[in-house]
Amino acid sequence: MLIHNITYNIDTKLEEEFLTWMRTVHIPNVMKTGFPKTQKIMRLLTELDNGGTTFSVQYKFDSIEGFEVFENDYLDDLHDEVHKKYKGNYVHFVSLLEELD
Repeated sequence: MLIHNITYNIDTKLEEEFLTWMRTVHIPNVMKTGFPKTQKIMRLLTELDNGGTTFSVQYKFDSIEGFEVFENDYLDDLHDEVHKKYKGNYVHFVSLLEELD
């Protein structure tokens, strides 16, 4: 099982709006592609006060092949969706993890 993790740090003033938008718009758009099997959104509790709140959004994929199709066909547009909505108010980084057990 693979986990595609996107860590977002969003301006604290936009935290609730961001969570609502992620839950009602963005995550459903990701899931509509049919490639991720499950998703989770989590808040980072151990961080420095930097004016932002950090969230981890994780999507599980059954195979590297499925992830690669998702990455090649959908990922850029989905990242652009977030960028257009929150430009200048967030930073993010992406990682791909392999679940070992």
